[in-house]
Amino acid sequence: MRLPIIAGNWKMNNSISESIKLIEEIKNHVLDKGVEAVVCAPYTSLNEVKKALEGTDIRLGAQNMHWEESGAYTGEISPAMLKEIGVDYCIVGHSERRQYFNESDDTVNRKVRTALKYGIKPILCVGETLEEREAGEEEKVVKKQVLKALEDVKKDDIADVVIAYEPIWAIGTGKTASSDDANNMCNFIRNIIGNKYDEAAKERIRIQYGGSVKPNTIKELMAKEDVDGALVGGASLIAEDFVSLINY
Repeated sequence: MRLPIIAGNWKMNNSISESIKLIEEIKNHVLDKGVEAVVCAPYTSLNEVKKALEGTDIRLGAQNMHWEESGAYTGEISPAMLKEIGVDYCIVGHSERRQYFNESDDTVNRKVRTALKYGIKPILCVGETLEEREAGEEEKVVKKQVLKALEDVKKDDIADVVIAYEPIWAIGTGKTASSDDANNMCNFIRNIIGNKYDEAAKERIRIQYGGSVKPNTIKELMAKEDVDGALVGGASLIAEDFVSLINY
């Protein structure tokens, strides 16, 4: 059985002190041990958040990384740097990275492979724009993103990859794909994995939904067969809301 995973993407929010305060507020609650919780903090807060999470089952995630171990890449952070801090997960290919920082399917693939090499589990984001969905091209777009991102990724590594289906039109807009729409796309992605690898890989990989996930929508979403969790933005910045999502 796949372990559900709820990951909070804090994006460009929370100073170090604010990050620690939020973690301490989350720690005041009892969390469902049958759900894997992840917080993806800004680079500046990662080290202190790691310390604050000691004694909990909450995993630490980063929001991005470079694919090289070191080099002349001003302003970038390497997987080796993240690994030394104790980062467990890293978001890769978020639509905001693709849109604002020109990340391509090729760079996303490099990051996925490098993350796995360093023992960091990638949370691979895929998803279509509103225009692509209205044109009936959502499956074509998502299939291309998934296959390119997993190019040269070995079958033995696929269980360490989490795929987050995030329709771009639902991120930060308040719009949410219906639970049926989310499940249908997660099932479509699962079948892509089955065709690329095998039935065992298809059943092992965890697929999240992301896009304006809230405490009042999580239960219906998680009841769907092919939805294994959620990648959460704004709701992860409020302790009570994030806890409600974990304890859905």
